[in-house]
Order: sequence, then C-alpha cells, then structure tokens
Amino acid sequence: MALWMEPGSEPLTETEKADLDAIAALKESSAIELKEKGNEFVKMGKKHYSEAVDCYTRAINQKALGDSETSIILSNRAHVNILLGNYRRAITDAEDAIKLSPTNVKALYRAAKASLSLNLLSEAKSHCENGLKHDPDNQELKKLLRQINSLKFEQEQRQAQVSKAVGEAKDLLSAIESRGYKIGKPMFRDLIGPRKPFMDKNKMVHWPVLLLYAEVMSKSAPPLPWDTENNYTREAIELYYEAASGVCLPKKKILQYLLEGTPASNVEDIGDDDKDAAEDANLGISAGSSKWIKVNERRTLHNVLKEPNFIIQGIPVFYVVSKKSIDFYRKFKAGLWTLPS
Repeated sequence: MALWMEPGSEPLTETEKADLDAIAALKESSAIELKEKGNEFVKMGKKHYSEAVDCYTRAINQKALGDSETSIILSNRAHVNILLGNYRRAITDAEDAIKLSPTNVKALYRAAKASLSLNLLSEAKSHCENGLKHDPDNQELKKLLRQINSLKFEQEQRQAQVSKAVGEAKDLLSAIESRGYKIGKPMFRDLIGPRKPFMDKNKMVHWPVLLLYAEVMSKSAPPLPWDTENNYTREAIELYYEAASGVCLPKKKILQYLLEGTPASNVEDIGDDDKDAAEDANLGISAGSSKWIKVNERRTLHNVLKEPNFIIQGIPVFYVVSKKSIDFYRKFKAGLWTLPS
C-alpha cells in the first residue's frame, strides 16, 4: 500500500498511484479546512488569535497546497501575528509569503506594516513601493507609504541634527584641548543652568563666566561680613580663582557635558572611546589643598584659563572679594583687630 512506501520511492502499480492521489487529496482538503477554520477564529476576536495561528501553522505543515495558496495562508498568519504584536514573526511570515508569490499584495502590505511597527522604515518603504507596483491604486498602501515617508523624513532630520550637534561638540573639544584648557565636573548647576561654552564660525571659543561672592559661596574664603557699606565698587574689589579645585574629566565625559541640552544629549555612542590621561587625575594635589589665586585683571581670560592649576568647572568660576574685607581679614589674622563681643 502507498502508506507504507519508502520516502522518495516511485509508485509501481496503478493501485499505489491511486492511493497516493487519495492521500494528497486528503491532505489538501485538510489544509484548506484548517485555513478556513483559522479565518473563523480571527473573526471571533482576540481571545482566539492563538488558535488561528495554530490552524494556519497546521495547514502549512500539510505541505499539500501550491505556492499561491500557501502564500495566502502565510500572509494570514502574518496578519494575526501583527494583531498579537509579534512583529518579527509577522515579517518572517510575510516575506516567506512574498517569496512564494511576489504579487501577493496583502503580504507586501503586512510586511510593510510589521516593519513600520519596529521602526524599520527603509524596509517598510521598500515593501510598500513593491506592493504599489502590482496594485497602483491600493489606498491602504498609499496611506501607509505617506506615513512611512513622513516618519522617515523626521528621522533623517533628527539624525542630521544629532550629527551636527556631535560634530560641533567634537570641534569645540578639539579647540579646548588645543588651547590647553582643563575641564572638570560642572559645578553650581543651579546657578548656571544650561550655559556652556560655544565656538563661533570664526573658531573663537566663547565662555560664560560665573562670578561668586566668596564670603557666602566658599568655605575656603576669608570669613568676611556682607557688604553693608557698599564696598563692592569696581575699584574696591579683587578677583580670585580656586586653584586645582576638582578633577579633570576624560574626553568622553566632556563630550557628554557639551552635548547636554542638544538633540544628541541621549546618544551613548559618540565615537570616542579613547582613555584620557586626565581621567581620575587631580594634578597631584590632595583633597583640601586647593588655594585661592589672585587674578591680574589685565590678563585675558584665555591666559588665565591656560594656567596649569586652573580646572574649569563646566564654566570658569571666579570669586569677587572686597579689598577692604581682605585688609580686615589680614589684620585680624595678625592680631591687630579683634572682633566685637
């Protein structure tokens, strides 16, 4: 009997041929029945989607149908997988259906829809365009293609903005390094907000500067009273910076800081994995040994920032101190003045 024939062997008798034809017809009938049953399960709603997938799978496994009919079943299974959120499986089913029948427009539409759900915009666009070649008036494909093109345009615009922001940040970092500046962890964020250095089209670096009143902002500053006598006139002040305050950052950390608030602020791979010699370095000065350095106001900001012990804490920070208060502090330290009881 044909049921006991070895796989791949040819039927020898008319009876065996008839038996094989009957088996093939039974398999074909079973596959069609499973397909129809799967369609019914889809119509019954979400609770029956898994049963629909099972029916379609069993129909395909019969291997009794032609390419065109098998392509339809694969496309149907792709549709249910989309409804279930199984977009990778849906793409596989739809693309297998397209291989069997390149003109299966529903399979092309479902491949595009599943690809779009995974943000695979180029693939989705390709499937849509192929579908429209076979069915130029298909409104669903046209609508989906418009949606894909709109998202693709937005994605390209966003990528261009990210690339521009990363390029500008790298150019700025290169300019900072070439000038010999050292960048530390940004401080006083509540005061400076999003302010950062920037470089203009003439390659000039512009720095916002933070001026702090030393007596209220730093523990290492002289214990001066608040200016109740208008001692902070232009002629009555001195400017200081705190030398070796903070730790130099590696390149990657500086780039991340420069990219804050830009379209590239959440980009993790910025293409610079080099270890910076400044990482975990503190210029050889132990914690608590920082000191105040008086700034000669005739010097340019560039020359001050180049000082080997000046670490820029995000932006340059300087302390404004009254000369009168400084004199009082020095006399107090020398024992020439006493504080009132």
